[in-house]
Amino acid sequence: LGDNVSSAWDGYLGIASSDWSVSAVLETNIVAGLSNPKNCRATNGRVEVCSNRYGNTSWLGVAQIWVSGSHITQGTVKLNDTYFSTAKYNNPAWKQFVVCQEVGHTFGLGHQDEDFNNPNLGTCMDYTNDPARNDGLGNNLHPNTQDYDELATIYSHLDSFTTIFSNTK
Repeated sequence: LGDNVSSAWDGYLGIASSDWSVSAVLETNIVAGLSNPKNCRATNGRVEVCSNRYGNTSWLGVAQIWVSGSHITQGTVKLNDTYFSTAKYNNPAWKQFVVCQEVGHTFGLGHQDEDFNNPNLGTCMDYTNDPARNDGLGNNLHPNTQDYDELATIYSHLDSFTTIFSNTK
């Protein structure tokens, strides 16, 4: 995960990296970013995570992936500080929820539920109006078992294709 975020996001990105590395098939590392946060350009073999004031876009965060065949080759996550500077979203729960969800998308995961008014499912891959609320399955700040199971389904195969970033000359 390329760190192109402001210091206000570093801790949340670190937690998301640790959370997703619990998966049996992924291990994320945070490395120096290679992108300008304003345009957040992708880098082959990695995910560039950026924060900036992207404007009134209607999204708190957005993920984008590039695919070759059935493999994700690169991705970006944009965290929109336009909204995170407002009282409603400028808090740890919303920041952790959004960075976790958008990084999850770059691994190929979709939402487990897209109804903001349903009870929280205890995963950051669930839409919610209140990510910190615990509806019996936990809050929506971290991945859950279903997320890890889905990652195992996606990535538990062997082939000769790699998307690991190489910085060799």
